[in-house]
Amino acid sequence: MAEIINLRTARKARDRDRTRAQGDENAAKFGRTKAEKDLEKARAEKARRDLDGHERE
Repeated sequence: MAEIINLRTARKARDRDRTRAQGDENAAKFGRTKAEKDLEKARAEKARRDLDGHERE
């Protein structure tokens, strides 16, 4: 005899799995958090300022 399952909970579990998979796909596609982007931008700006500071006139 087949195992009895609650269809509502099975549907919700399936939907959660699909949502998580979609989120993982988006994370791989779009990459970084805002904090990581801001940090990289700040480091690039500092490197540019440091380089400009070493220029000869």
